Amino acid sequence: MTEGAVVVEEERTGHSGRNPDPRAAVLCAAVSRLRKALAGHPAALPDREAADDELAALDAMARAGEPDVSRLRSALLLVAGAVGSVSALAGALGEVRAAVDSFDETSVVPQPREGA
Repeated sequence: MTEGAVVVEEERTGHSGRNPDPRAAVLCAAVSRLRKALAGHPAALPDREAADDELAALDAMARAGEPDVSRLRSALLLVAGAVGSVSALAGALGEVRAAVDSFDETSVVPQPREGA
């Protein structure tokens, strides 16, 4: 592949083709959906700009490869604080949260108690 073709591929896919992490692709897609939903939401949100900034940061971290989980969670917390009470954005926000959670290899999903 020529250098020009590599650059075009990077621009088209958002990654350099060096063993892309599928979790990053999922996070980028989820962030994109939430950004579009937020942009189309008619209500004035006082922290919309902060949410936009943190969504951009999430996207950049995912595209850079091997993001810092604590930074991902911090950005997610700020986004959730800015848009969390808007029910129209809840689904897209949930997708971003699930995508961020996929990077946390130490997280353990609690098992239901017996008889519960």
